[in-house]
This record gives sequence, structure tokens and C-alpha cells, in this order.
Amino acid sequence: MGESVAEATITNWVKNVGDTVEQDETVVEVATDKVDSEVPTEVSGKIIEILFQKDDVVQVGQTIAIIETEGSDDVTETVTATTQEDAPVEKVENTVKQAQEAVSSADFGSSDKFFSPLVKNIAKEEGISIDELEKINGTGKDGRITKTDILDYVKNRGSQPAVTTPQSVATPVSSVVPATKAAPVSVNGQDEIIEMDRMRKMIAHHMVQSVQTSAHVQSFIEVDVTNIVNWRNKVKNTFEKREGEKLTFTPIFMEAVAKALKDFPMMNISVEGDHIIKRRNINLGMAAALPNGNLIVPVIKNADQLNLVGMAKAVNDLADRARKGKLKPDDTQGGTYTVTNVGTFGSVFGTPIINQPQVGILALGAIRKVPAVIETPEGDFIGIRQKMFLSHSYDHRVVDGSLGGQFVQRVAQYLESFDPNRDV
Repeated sequence: MGESVAEATITNWVKNVGDTVEQDETVVEVATDKVDSEVPTEVSGKIIEILFQKDDVVQVGQTIAIIETEGSDDVTETVTATTQEDAPVEKVENTVKQAQEAVSSADFGSSDKFFSPLVKNIAKEEGISIDELEKINGTGKDGRITKTDILDYVKNRGSQPAVTTPQSVATPVSSVVPATKAAPVSVNGQDEIIEMDRMRKMIAHHMVQSVQTSAHVQSFIEVDVTNIVNWRNKVKNTFEKREGEKLTFTPIFMEAVAKALKDFPMMNISVEGDHIIKRRNINLGMAAALPNGNLIVPVIKNADQLNLVGMAKAVNDLADRARKGKLKPDDTQGGTYTVTNVGTFGSVFGTPIINQPQVGILALGAIRKVPAVIETPEGDFIGIRQKMFLSHSYDHRVVDGSLGGQFVQRVAQYLESFDPNRDV
């Protein structure tokens, strides 16, 4: 499923028990916290058992289905007819039983809550009872307990203070009513109530989590990109004919950001607890709007090693596959810094929210023709220039104003010193 992906949710079974499948044929559709994916089978055969249902959360590495393939062992003529008929059936039943034992653990059937097989296994190994397990606050989908939740609980288990209930207060069991959030209703009967889809719920969760985690600070700088605009207008048609790719402004800006990150490696970091992780690779996240209005951030790996042609191809490929829903889980993993283009929608500048666990994100504003003071040896005069704002949000826990300001200033310097006679 890609680096750092620990679990996925089954969104749809394309095939059912009894269906015959061919190698590389899609069997199931799954979703991680960032992208939806189709999972193909590595073998041809017949599906004889499905171990997880739609909406179940599955840990990476778990068995989710069993496919019977044509075996190489032939039944000899000395075996009786009864044995010839029963042996394949018995073999299949044993295979199913072994797989079920591999993904199951302690019996938590008496609970109304859903626990993944991995969580059950950890609970069994740590001697956690069903009552104790039900009291753990889950951070997964619909409040489900994830691997991280139960491991954190085990780690802090011994340090938790004992909870005692005053014996003088008795609450009848029948009077305890679980709190439920009432569904919204339209007061006038004319409002439309729309439930968030899965991706929007996750985006909402990540945005709130980021604001609660990082101390957001912004720095802004105005950049003269006249040379870039004129150069692109001059070469874009030739570039498209030669490379079969459109040349947008995005790869030019990405190139400048990658150079600045090499100059300021302490912007290419992440925070984990009280530790700073200095990333070796420069992997640029590129925020992209999807047709349904949601947002996804595919990643350009080792962006500092790409020339402008390679950067343009990477940007166009990721943007195209994002629009078509063809991104793979690994395409959204491993980002070390993110760039978002708010100028696409006409915004002059913005204050973007940091993409955790990164510590910075740069927003590109709209390019506009504005009157500006132009300095020349003969004196200053007013002229029309192409300008834009760069908005840099950074995590003030680890990035001070001097570093945050110098970084965005360096990006601006690379853009303003762009060679108008550059070959591509």
C-alpha cells in the first residue's frame, strides 16, 4: 500500500465468493486516508472465501480473501473414488480454516464495537479484557481503535490512575443512555442536508488536527515574474510539440522551491514528539483539486534531481491521474514540503494549513499585471509588470520568523532571476 500506510478500508468487493478471476484482474477496492485504489489478484482461480466485508478496516499484510488455484498435485489411480472426491474439498476447508485462524484472535463477540483482527491479537497478547478494550478511545474511522491507539494504551497502561466510583452513588443501569448526536434537520423544510463523503470527513479531520498541532505563522512576499511569463509565452508551443506535454507555470515554481529547500534544509523537516527529523530527500507535495471539490496532495519524489522537462512531465502526470482517480497510494506518501496554487481560482494570496507532519507550505497567488517602479541607470520610471504574491505558512514550534522569511525570500530570488534566454 505504500510507505507509512498501516491500514485501509474496504470500499467495495468487485468479485464475490464463487467468482472466477484472472491474474491482474481487480478483486476489491480499498481506500486509505488519502487515496482510493483497486487491488488486483496475483493469481488466477476461484474465490472461495472473503474474510472482511465492505467498510471493514484492514491492517496492511492481513489476509482478506482466499483464492483456490489449480493445484499441481494429481490424485493417483490407487486412491478410492470417495477419496478423490473428498480430498480437494477437505484441502480447501483446511485452507480456509488456517486462514481464518491466522486473522482471528480472542473472542470479542460479546462486544457491540468492531475490533480489527490486529487489535484483537494485541489485546490477547497483552491480557486486555473486553471491558478494558471497549474503554479505549479510538481515533480511526467511526471511532474504531487502531494499532497506534492500543499500543499507546499499552505503553501508558501502568501509569494510568485508578478510577474509583463512590459507593454512595448508585446509578441504575437502565437510566444510562449513551449520548448520540442528533442528525441535522431542515427547519423550514427547504434546506438541503448533505452528508460528507469519506474523503471530505478525512480532510476535515486532518485540517483540524494540523491547526491543533502546529503553531501556524505566515510570511508574504511579492515577486516580479515578468521574465517567466514572457519566456513561457515564447517557448510553450515549441515545448508542447516536442515533448507532447503542456508547459504550465507550476513546474517552474516547483523548481525554484526545490532549489530553496536545498539552500535551507531545516525547512525540509518533520516533527515527531520532541524530535526533529531532517529529511534527506526533497519530495514536493502538489495540492490538486478533484472534480468533486475535494483536495488531494500527490508527491513529486526527489524533485531537486529533476530538470524542467522532467518536472513538467511529473506535474502533468500526477495532475492528470489525480483528476481521473488513478493515483496509487505511494503517489501521496513521503512528502516533505507542499506547494498549493491558490491563484488558479483568482486568489491573490492565502494562508494555507500545513500538511502534517511537514512544517511548511507555500501558496502561489494569481499572476497580475500591475504598475510598478522600474529602476534603471537612467532613473526610475513606472511600467507594467507581471507580479504575484507568495504566502508561506510554517510551524513556529521549529521554524522561526528568520528562517521562514529567508526561505520564501530565496524562492522569490530564484524566480526573479529567471533567465529569459534559457533553453528548455
